[in-house]
Amino acid sequence: MNLFLEQLQVIAQYYPVVLKGIGITLALSFIGIVAGTLIGFVLGIGRASSHKWLAFVIGAYTDVFRGTPVLVQVFVVFFILPEAGIELDSFSAGALALSNITACFISEIVASGIRAVPLGQIEAAASAGLTSWQQLRLVVLPQATRMIVPSLVGQFVLLVKDSSVVSAIGLLDLTRSGWVIVQSVPNGLLVFGVVGAGYFLICYPLLHLSRRLEKSLT
Repeated sequence: MNLFLEQLQVIAQYYPVVLKGIGITLALSFIGIVAGTLIGFVLGIGRASSHKWLAFVIGAYTDVFRGTPVLVQVFVVFFILPEAGIELDSFSAGALALSNITACFISEIVASGIRAVPLGQIEAAASAGLTSWQQLRLVVLPQATRMIVPSLVGQFVLLVKDSSVVSAIGLLDLTRSGWVIVQSVPNGLLVFGVVGAGYFLICYPLLHLSRRLEKSLT
């Protein structure tokens, strides 16, 4: 028991490292959520469009990234892009990779939501004289968004957890802070239990929001 308390005290001394890790995890997650949502909506609209060639190209693009590990994508951005003359620091590389994979998943969520809008609603909007853009903006997207919001929040939770892969390229996120602390506290279960608690505290508000949205929108 005394050893356990001593180890907790040592971990507590590393709170600046943990706080920095939490800050970087939050920053990466925020960028990924904002950029991934904006790009994902654009891709999703194209994925659900009547232009088959556009839907095919977007579908092929998103399938490639949804079907490969996030860690591999982070490595490609951080280690391979510099060979093509695109130099990125670890934070920028992590933000780019996470934003892209999030956009790919969100695009499929958005496309599914658009396809779920009853055809009669679209036909009624067309008969009322609305242009294709007006139909999308005033009829289709409001109904689709209502259906996909819970799934979007769930995707945001996955993004927060997936952000841990950036520790592999040396970025001091929450997971990396655990590796730093475990060098001084040789109790991996305790150290990464604290790290896991940190991720839970970040994700729980989103999980709670997702459950509330599911109840209010059904």
